[in-house]
Amino acid sequence: MARMTLAVHPQLYSIHSFTPDSKIDPQVFEQPMFFIGKTKDELSVVVPADLSLKSLEIESDWRCFEVVGPLGFSMTGILASVSGTLANAKVSIFAISTFDTDYILVKKDKLELAIQALKKNNYQIIHY
Repeated sequence: MARMTLAVHPQLYSIHSFTPDSKIDPQVFEQPMFFIGKTKDELSVVVPADLSLKSLEIESDWRCFEVVGPLGFSMTGILASVSGTLANAKVSIFAISTFDTDYILVKKDKLELAIQALKKNNYQIIHY
């Protein structure tokens, strides 16, 4: 696989859990970056940590790696490669994919360990 570049976002993110029938706070849609996932069982929202939402549960202090793309749908194994590298370093992730690329969130206190593991495995790391 070619040398891949991951960009570290400077801000902190929070992951919120809601019931699937919850209404999404309109402030979510004003954020520079957010993710929403809904199933029959849950509604998850990822937003910058400085936005306070009234959720059932919250996981705070996440940092974000962005796979510098865009990535074509014919490309395979990208998320598996990154997540495998981080799993070997004992770094848990929260992964999100969009049409163009992948985002990998890691806890703030594991960021440096994640960067070291990725660099050791030939990933280029840049900071936004």
